[in-house]
Amino acid sequence: MKLAGGNGRVRGRIAAFLVFGAVLGIALAAVALYYARKPISLKGAIIQEESETRKQSPITDVEVGVTNNLAPADTKSDFSGFFRLTLRRGIKRGRPIVLQFRHPDFQPVDLPVIVGDKLYVVRMTPLHPDAGDQPGRPQVAISNVFVRYSIETTASVNVGAGVTTFQAVNTGNVPCDHHSACSPDNKWKAAIGSASLDAGQGNVFGNARVSCIAGPCPFTKIESDEFSHGGRNIAVSVLDWSDTTTFLFQAEVFRQEISDIVRESYPVIFGRALNFSLPAAAEGPSLEAELSGTNIVFPLGPAPNLSWASCNVKVEKAQTKSYRCELKEGYRFR
Repeated sequence: MKLAGGNGRVRGRIAAFLVFGAVLGIALAAVALYYARKPISLKGAIIQEESETRKQSPITDVEVGVTNNLAPADTKSDFSGFFRLTLRRGIKRGRPIVLQFRHPDFQPVDLPVIVGDKLYVVRMTPLHPDAGDQPGRPQVAISNVFVRYSIETTASVNVGAGVTTFQAVNTGNVPCDHHSACSPDNKWKAAIGSASLDAGQGNVFGNARVSCIAGPCPFTKIESDEFSHGGRNIAVSVLDWSDTTTFLFQAEVFRQEISDIVRESYPVIFGRALNFSLPAAAEGPSLEAELSGTNIVFPLGPAPNLSWASCNVKVEKAQTKSYRCELKEGYRFR
């Protein structure tokens, strides 16, 4: 009977193991099927065709598609030139396809590729090359370009000082009766002197300090510190266990003032592209430039629109802003 029961348990364990293996196999097959049918996304960057790498600016808003309707929808490149094109389900790795890139300011590009995990870098040639390639054609010269913006700042301005004197009145060498203040060793009778200061509405104290200026100063100590942290109202209490002492209590008075500081910076120019960034706190940004000898200020709104350049803006996670402006036809940097 014991042998039969043992064989039954073994058969049960084997059956459970087989069931577990079957379930695991089904789960693995389902995962493999999911990834096999998951649409493939092609990723890349689109930049300008230039021999000098510093002039290979990213191209924004390029229409990216694929021939033969192999993608459910086209996509566009972002501020950094990045694109992600998702192919239709069933398109497998290793299949040859043709990617298409279209932008009104650049020559169209048809790029044969093999579907895979490659990062694609696509270079597009401008339809309107630099002025150097068009001798004799009139160009508006742009020079002395700089960025101007303001930042709101809060500054502490010293508007005066608070000062007072106070005493701790006491007689030395009187034994402690334990009914009033006593010295730290509980041997001598002590007295407490105190003082307070008010900085006034809208003001605060800073750099507060207390100093003993008369009497047996070694036999004193600060009992209560309500001044070192600053604030509108500050106070101090001093313990004296000898003869009467005199203290000086003073601090600087500060007022918080808000002001706008105007900042200027110069953009970086490579080829026909102008690049600069602004801090998150920047207000009222503008570009100032000299066009054919005339200084002109160009305000920069949320979507910059300049007569002489096409600009794109990217707002970063920290709310800083990156700008890139490409010269329009008929303009050149001097």
